[in-house]
Amino acid sequence: MANLINRTDPLDELFRGFFVRPVDLGQQSQLPSIRMDVKEQEGSYLVHAELPGVKKEDVHVTVDGNTVSIRAEVKQERDVKNGDRVLRSERYFGKVSRSFQLAQDVDEATASAKFAEGVLELKLPKRTATASKRLTVE
Repeated sequence: MANLINRTDPLDELFRGFFVRPVDLGQQSQLPSIRMDVKEQEGSYLVHAELPGVKKEDVHVTVDGNTVSIRAEVKQERDVKNGDRVLRSERYFGKVSRSFQLAQDVDEATASAKFAEGVLELKLPKRTATASKRLTVE
């Protein structure tokens, strides 16, 4: 019976995979997310939320007290062609959402939302503090 000796160079193990580069098929599409700026102004909050590639009718905003929720349906399709040949076709259909709380309740009756060029703008007036009322006990 012959003894087989398997010798490996420790440097081979160290550099294994070091020079291997991943295959890049072009710019990878990231999963959509909602990026926001929230500013507090005198008597209101101003929110700008980026929703690129989303249609106005696919955006939904809910305000409940001091909690604001933004939901959107995202539909992205991209074909990479070389002449008449399709080399790659990518699609993404899904929903993204984001909720956050503000320091003060929002007056839902006077709040407004505008959507233009992929940016949602929310004007959220602060609810004025209601004075407490003392009840008479009968």
